[in-house]
Amino acid sequence: MKTKSDRIKVGISVGDINGIGIEVILKTFQDKRMLELCTPVIFASNKLITKYKKATKIEVPTFEVRTIEKVQAGKLNVLNVWSEEVALALGTESDLGGKYAFKSLESAVKSLRKEHVDVLVTAPINKHNIQSDKFKFQGHTEFLEANLSGESLMILMCDTLKLGLFTGHIPVQKIAESIQPALIERKIQIMHDALQVDFNISKPKIAVLGLNPHCGDHGVIGNEDEEIVRPTIQKIYDKGQLVFGPYAADSFFGSETYLKFDGVMAMYHDQGLAPFKTLSFGAGVNYTAGLNRIRTSPDHGTAYEIAGKGIANHESFRQALYTAIDIFRARKMNLALKKNKLEITP
Repeated sequence: MKTKSDRIKVGISVGDINGIGIEVILKTFQDKRMLELCTPVIFASNKLITKYKKATKIEVPTFEVRTIEKVQAGKLNVLNVWSEEVALALGTESDLGGKYAFKSLESAVKSLRKEHVDVLVTAPINKHNIQSDKFKFQGHTEFLEANLSGESLMILMCDTLKLGLFTGHIPVQKIAESIQPALIERKIQIMHDALQVDFNISKPKIAVLGLNPHCGDHGVIGNEDEEIVRPTIQKIYDKGQLVFGPYAADSFFGSETYLKFDGVMAMYHDQGLAPFKTLSFGAGVNYTAGLNRIRTSPDHGTAYEIAGKGIANHESFRQALYTAIDIFRARKMNLALKKNKLEITP
């Protein structure tokens, strides 16, 4: 029988303190059943969380701890990363919001790296105000890759779609030059491995979207799809992986072709995220695959325009938490199966 001490420890970074991050975290744990599923640890300060609860009139008990060793199962733990008073300016972008978003993230990732927590769920940051001498990254994904082991792949996922990106937060003008055979092979391998190990799909089918409109129309609208993308996909297929494409991105989702695949690889950020958020907004999850530790997040941003009003939808954060736990269990089971592999002698 599983005891409280066996529950998965979920580290939670609060994101921009003036956005909706803390609100969706607190709302998630208003459901007491969540504490039977995991042991949550919010990396912030009890003073800040108490102030946020009063400002938003969200009632949920929290338990203050000063060291990670004092975390208790069955409670919503708040680990004090800082002790000073911090002024809230809900709905406002500020340097202060970015400063404390980084303090929370830095401490949470450190605990994740040391395995003091099993998984990490990150609330939304503002990519502009978090920039500093210590954070010079385009977003969470790049920061995590720099602080953990492995090569990252951003996967946006919901019940019917798992969508990865060959390129992430880079300018549009750099996309075409980035799409090279080595990159395609590496990212497809990460997607393939994630589908097998993290989602228990033994023989995954992966679709690849084209770079140019209509996949270049045989060179009329660009040569990359015929000269780079298609030959690389064929090479991977010939090695035994079920990879198909390129598919014209404009009709791929509207025709529901994506439902025929376990994973889809988009060439760039908005090519994938625009249809993904149209299909799943409010319940989607961002998963950073390919790393030695597990991190998920909701698929929305700081939403300053509704911060402090108590109306933020916490479903995406809740799904991100579920996903992190499911992946942790899948990896653990996969590792156990490898250790106990049956050797058949001829």
